[in-house]
Amino acid sequence: MANIAVSEAISGFLDATRLLFGLQRSYKIAQHFVGCAEPQLIARQATDGLVDEFDCALARIWLVEPDRKMLRLVASSGMYTRVDGSFARVPMGAFKVGKIAQNRIAFLSNNLAEETWVKDREWAIANCIFGFAGYPLVAAEQVIGVLAVFSRQPLAPEFLEVLQGLCMTVTVALETALRYQHEKQMWLTSAAASSLALPLSEQLDQLLNQARFVLVGTERSLSTAVTCLLLRTTERLNELKCTYCRLTYGLGEVSLEALIPATAVSSDAVLADVPPYIVAAINTLQVAIACLGGTLQTYIGTNQNAIRVLLQLPYLSPLSELRLRVQCESPVLQVAFTQLAHLAGLTVCSAIDAAVPLLTDTLVGQPPPQVLWVAIGNQPAPKGIAARIDLSITSAQLREAVDVVAQGGSWNLEPVANRQPHLSEREQEILALLAQGLRDRDIANQLYISERTVKFHVNNVLTKLNARTRFQALYRATLNGWLGTISP
Repeated sequence: MANIAVSEAISGFLDATRLLFGLQRSYKIAQHFVGCAEPQLIARQATDGLVDEFDCALARIWLVEPDRKMLRLVASSGMYTRVDGSFARVPMGAFKVGKIAQNRIAFLSNNLAEETWVKDREWAIANCIFGFAGYPLVAAEQVIGVLAVFSRQPLAPEFLEVLQGLCMTVTVALETALRYQHEKQMWLTSAAASSLALPLSEQLDQLLNQARFVLVGTERSLSTAVTCLLLRTTERLNELKCTYCRLTYGLGEVSLEALIPATAVSSDAVLADVPPYIVAAINTLQVAIACLGGTLQTYIGTNQNAIRVLLQLPYLSPLSELRLRVQCESPVLQVAFTQLAHLAGLTVCSAIDAAVPLLTDTLVGQPPPQVLWVAIGNQPAPKGIAARIDLSITSAQLREAVDVVAQGGSWNLEPVANRQPHLSEREQEILALLAQGLRDRDIANQLYISERTVKFHVNNVLTKLNARTRFQALYRATLNGWLGTISP
C-alpha cells in the first residue's frame, strides 16, 4: 500500500528510454482533446487512451458535482464502459475514490487484492488486477475530479510519472471546458433574461476588485466564444491581483492588457523570467486562445516591479477559401500550428477531407496526398509528402505553403544539413542527468553548483531545443539522436 507523493516515490530510478516512450503515447492521448470544450468527451478520450496506449484493464474518471458532496462517473473504458453502475455516484469521502477527492492525495498500490479498502477482493483476484493508481484532479487549489486506473501488471515507475503528467493535462483541459460550459450557460441565461445585457467593459470592471479599468475605442458586438474568453482571462488576472487593465477595440482585433505586481518574484529569479505562478495561471488559457486565432504574451520589466500580460483576439472574419486540417500528435504543436493557421488567415477544418491539405507531425504508412509534414530538428523528410515545415515558419510562409500544396505543388523539400543545437558543456551534463531522472537538488549536489544555477541552465536548454518542458527537451534530444552523444 502507498499513500504517497508520487514524484518523491519514484524519482531517482527512472529509465529514460521507457519514460520518453511513455511520454510519446501520453502526447498521443492528449492530442485528441486539444481544443475540446466538452468535459465528458475529454474524460472519455483520456480513459480510452489509457486503455489503448498503456494496456490498462480499466480506466475511469469521476467529476465533482456542483454541490461538492458527490462525484459522478463520466467516463469508463476497458473492462466496463457503462457509467451508471454501482460506482456511478460516489459520496465525497466514501470509498477510495471519495477519499482521494476529499484528502487530495494520490493513492498507489501494486497488490490490490491485499488492500483492506477493496470492496470486492474476489473481483481483483478473479480478474488478476494487481495495480491501482488514483489521482485527484486539482485545479486552482480545488479538486474537480478523480482519475483511476487498474492494471493486470504492476505499475512501473515510468508509467506513474507519465500518468502524473497526463493527469495535469487532463485537469487543465477539464477545468477549461467546465469553466467554458459554465460561462456559456451564464451568458445564455443572462442574454435570455434580458435583451439589454451589460456591456462587456462593465462586466470586466465588475470582475476586477482593485484594478483600475480603462476602455479604449468604441465597443462592438463580439462572438460568444471571444466574450467568454475575455471574461475568463479577466477572472484569472483578478486572481493574480492585477493593478491595471485596459480593454482596446482596434481595427482588426480586440485586446486586453494588464499589469500584475511582481512581488512574488524571488530574489534568485533569473532576470526577465516571468514567475512560474503567473505562467501556470495563464497557460491554461492557451488552447482556447489558439483555437480563436489569438495570442497571449507575458513580459517582465528590467526593474522586475510588474509583469505585463497582453491578450489579442481577432474579430470574427469571413472564412477563407484556403483551408487546412491540423492533426499533430504533440499537443504543443497542435496549439502552435492551429494558432499560426489562424494568423495566416486560413480556415482550420476538423473533418477529414482529401481535398483539404493536412498538417501533421506523424505519419504511418504511405502519406495521403497534400501533406505538410512538421520536421522536428533536422529530421529527413518522409517520401510522398508535399511540403516540409518546421517551427521557424512564419504565418505568411505557412499560407504560401498551403496555397502551393492545395494546387498540387511541393514546398521546401530540399534536404537540410544535420545540425545539432549548440549546447555548452555544462548544459550537456545537466541534460544527461535529467535523462537519468535526477531532480534539480540531486543535480546541484552532483555538480557542486546551486539549484538556482541548475534552473538557469535548464532554461537555456529549453530555449535552444525549442521546448516548453523538460520532458519535451528530453524527447526532442532523443528523437534527433543528440542525447546519445552526451555523457554526464
